[in-house]
Amino acid sequence: MLQAVVWQDVLVKFFTTYGMVSLRYLLFAGSLFLVFYVWKKRDFFRFKIQQKFPENKHVAREIGYSFLSLSVFAVVATFVFILRKHGYTKIYTNFSDHSMGYFIFSVIAFILIHDTYFYWSHRLMHWKKIYPYVHKVHHRSTNPTPWAAFAFHPIEAVMEVGILPLMVFLMPIHHYAILCWVLYQTGMNVIGHLGFELYPSGFVDGKFTKWHNTSTHHNIHHKLVNCNYGLYYNFWDRIMSTNHARYQDEFENVKARSRAAEQVVKPVMAESFAD
Repeated sequence: MLQAVVWQDVLVKFFTTYGMVSLRYLLFAGSLFLVFYVWKKRDFFRFKIQQKFPENKHVAREIGYSFLSLSVFAVVATFVFILRKHGYTKIYTNFSDHSMGYFIFSVIAFILIHDTYFYWSHRLMHWKKIYPYVHKVHHRSTNPTPWAAFAFHPIEAVMEVGILPLMVFLMPIHHYAILCWVLYQTGMNVIGHLGFELYPSGFVDGKFTKWHNTSTHHNIHHKLVNCNYGLYYNFWDRIMSTNHARYQDEFENVKARSRAAEQVVKPVMAESFAD
């Protein structure tokens, strides 16, 4: 049995981790929500994928589930911390243990493996025997905001963060490499649920950019459910033919609408300055 002082260390680690992940989420999701849904909501409305805003009660639900998910993430991170402390993981803290080239490789490998892990675990959660009890909570956000990024059922939250213990057993990885992945996945999740399309026209069919997902891609998934399962990249959706047939058209429709709205705004602004 763990001694009392050890339990104190575990509790301190949990609350410290929960505070850090909450602060990070507030910075990522909170700042973008304030800009796009409060401060500049009228100015940026032409970039809104679905031309309406969700009701406040839906935003409140997303926030509540998000901070519940963050508590699950903190539990798993604390568990990984305990395992590392007892030498059961492949986490290393000295850069001299591996080359800088390996450090960069490990960050890229973590992201690519997570992208694969997410696609197939996501497909699993859409299985009709699981979906109503777990993943449907996330899909209650049919018109998601940045707060939907981590708005999961607790079981889904466990599955989402499951990539972390998998990776620390799979390969040697520096704790800063884990931090790089955390920042990347948080940012990409928030942007994916932003509800606004910021990438330029032609992005979806560009030679290289077509392999990267967009806010429109994931917004279609929330609206239609059975398509567009990928997270960061469009590799698996293309390989498995799970992209929605009108994904590119929908993306370009959003961009065309934003361009049209901009052309209306410019003459109005010119007239106001002339006055």
